[in-house]
Amino acid sequence: MLRIAAILFAALTLTPAASADIAPLPRDGERIAFDVFRQGDTRFGIHEVEFRRDGADLIAEVSIRLRAGLGPVTVFRYEHDSVERWRDGALMGLSGRTLKDGEVFEVQARFDGMVIDVDGKDPELNTVDLMLDPAILTSSHWRGYPTDMAQLLNTEHGTLMDTEVTYLGKKEIEGDGGTILVDHYRLASSLTVDLYYDQNGRWAGCEFEARGQSVRYVRRENPADI
Repeated sequence: MLRIAAILFAALTLTPAASADIAPLPRDGERIAFDVFRQGDTRFGIHEVEFRRDGADLIAEVSIRLRAGLGPVTVFRYEHDSVERWRDGALMGLSGRTLKDGEVFEVQARFDGMVIDVDGKDPELNTVDLMLDPAILTSSHWRGYPTDMAQLLNTEHGTLMDTEVTYLGKKEIEGDGGTILVDHYRLASSLTVDLYYDQNGRWAGCEFEARGQSVRYVRRENPADI
């Protein structure tokens, strides 16, 4: 098994035009829920993020359930559960489990007082051992990303992803039972994702191509109203 060790100290400067992260952090009990569609209007799962407060910490709990099949036969199944702990904008901990292509991947990250110590397993099943600056952002998308961000922590594997973020302006997308005015960002990495954030800075949707199919997230309701 390949053992990977690295220390990353990166300055992540957020500017008003660069990231939805300038919005107020989610409230205790806030929830973002998406219906996930492939190839247009074929619904094949859900993606939910729930937030709660634990003293000074913000806890984000992510749950994803995707399934595609031919009648009763499942041909694709993806499940992901993770819990992130944030304090004053810094990552304090991450615990994740992903079922993907029949393999199970687990990630554990802990703040040791100076750095985040990350243990995981990459797609080739190699051991991942990283020490990262707690300023690192995660691939869970709910926070938004600065346009000068160069790397991201993958919550499936615990690996670092090289990234390029571009702001593409405002547009309207489907969601909340109607349409939502959003800021449009493109995150280019191993997968290119179009990400949308509403005028309150909340994650409002995304679109990407994977395995030759288009995938689209439609938000069920405005989390500011929940």
